[in-house]
Amino acid sequence: MPPVSSAGSDSGRPVPSSLWRDGDFRRLWVGQTASQLAEHAALVVLPLFAVLTLDAGAHQLGVLRAVGQAPVLLLSLFVGAWVDRWRTRTVLVLTDVGRTLALGAAAAAGLFGWLGLPMLLVVAFAVGALSVFFDVAYQASVVRLVHRDQLTRGNSALEGSRSAAQIAGPALGGALVSLLSAPLAAASSALFFALSCVSVRRIRQVERVPERAELPPRVWRRIHEGLRFVARDASLRTVCLASAAFQFSYAATMTVYLLFLPRELHLSGTAVGLALAATGPGALLGSVLAATLPNRFGYGVVLVSAAALGDGVFLCAPALHGPPAVTVPALLAVSFVFGAGSQLVNVAVMAVRQTVTPDGMQGRAAATITFVGMGLTPLGSLLGGFLAEEWTLRTSLLVTAASMLLSPGVMALSPLARLGRTLPAARNAPATATPRPGHPGVHASGVRPAGASAGAERTPEVPSPAADLIPPSHGQRPGG
Repeated sequence: MPPVSSAGSDSGRPVPSSLWRDGDFRRLWVGQTASQLAEHAALVVLPLFAVLTLDAGAHQLGVLRAVGQAPVLLLSLFVGAWVDRWRTRTVLVLTDVGRTLALGAAAAAGLFGWLGLPMLLVVAFAVGALSVFFDVAYQASVVRLVHRDQLTRGNSALEGSRSAAQIAGPALGGALVSLLSAPLAAASSALFFALSCVSVRRIRQVERVPERAELPPRVWRRIHEGLRFVARDASLRTVCLASAAFQFSYAATMTVYLLFLPRELHLSGTAVGLALAATGPGALLGSVLAATLPNRFGYGVVLVSAAALGDGVFLCAPALHGPPAVTVPALLAVSFVFGAGSQLVNVAVMAVRQTVTPDGMQGRAAATITFVGMGLTPLGSLLGGFLAEEWTLRTSLLVTAASMLLSPGVMALSPLARLGRTLPAARNAPATATPRPGHPGVHASGVRPAGASAGAERTPEVPSPAADLIPPSHGQRPGG
C-alpha cells in the first residue's frame, strides 16, 4: 500500500540523496514539463492563428488574450481555497484531461473548417481556467512531495523544465501554424496535456484528504485567511505588488509585440516562434544560476538586479529595423536576456514565498499572489490592443516596454531588496485557520511566538547545480 503523507509534512519518508532518486518527484517533473510545453505552444498557436489566418486586428487580439487571462482574476482565490483541501494529484489529472479535450475539440473543429474567432475565444478561456487549477496545484504539490531543505532544488528543477518547454513550445506552435495548420498545432498541445495526465497519475504517494465541512461561508472564510496572511507579511505584499506591475505591463507589451513582429518587422510565423522560443535557453541558464547566485550574493541583490536587466532589455526591441537576417538575431538576444533574468526572479521569489508560508497555507498563498499578480493581465492586454490601435506599433511597444521597469523599482524600495543569503522562517497561520487532523503545518494561533523576530532566518542547504538539474539516468538537463 502506498505511503500516506500528511499534506505538506515530511511524511516520514527517507530523504533521497538526490531528488532524481525520488520516483514521485520525477513523475511530477515529467508531467509538469509536458504540461508547460503544451501550454506554451497553445499561447503562441491561438494568437498567431488569429493574426495570420483570421486577419485579426489589434483590438481582437487584445480581446483574445484578455479572455485567456481572465480566469486568473475570476478563479484564483477560489482555486487556492479548494486546492488546500484536495489531493493535488487529483486536481492535476483532471485539469490535464480537461485541457486535452478542449484543444482536441478545437483541432477537430479546425479540420472541418469551423475554427474561427468565437471558437478560439471559448478554447482560450477553457485552457486558461484549467491552467489556473494546474499551476496552483503543482506549486502546492512540490511542497507536499519534497522536504523543505530540498525546496530550492525542486523549484529550480521544475523551473528548468518550464524553461525547456519555453524552448520547444513557441517554436513548435509557430512552425505548425506557419507550415501546416492550426488544427495540427492545437492537436500537438492536446497530446502533451495527455502525456502530463498519464505521468502525474502514476505518482504513488497518497496525500491525506483533509477534513471537509462543505458550507459556502467556509470557502469565503478560507479565502479571507489567505488574503489576510499575505497582506500581513511584508515580503509577500511586495511580491504581490511587483508581480502585479510586471504582469500588467508584460501583458500590454506582448499584445503589441505579437503585432509588431509580423507586421512591422515582417517576420513569418516560424520566425516569430523562434524569437519567442529564445526565452527558453535564457530561462534554462537562469534556473542554473538560481541554484547558486542567491546563496553567494544574497536574494535581494539577485532579485532586483535580475528583474532590472531582464525587463529593461525589452527597450531594445522598438529600435530594430531591417531584414529578418538582422532583426531575428537581435530578437534572439533580447529574448535570451529576458528569459535569464525572469527565471532568476521566478525561482528566488518562489523560494521566498514557500519558505515564509506554513504548509497548510501554501495553496491559498500561491492563489492570492496569482490573483493579485495575474489578475491585471486582461486589462494589460486590452490596454496593449488599444495603444496599438491609437499609436504606431513602435511607439506603443516603447511605452509598454518602459512600463516593465516598474516591477524592479517596487522590489528595490521594499524589504525584498534587503534579503541576504538566508531566507526568513515561516510565519504561523492565521488564528482562524482550521487545523487538519494530524496536520502539524496549521497552527491554532496567528501570533508569532514570544522572542521570535520578524526577521528570523534559517540557513537553507546550499544546493549543487549539477545534482539539481542533471538527472543521473541520462546525464542531461531536463528537456535537454
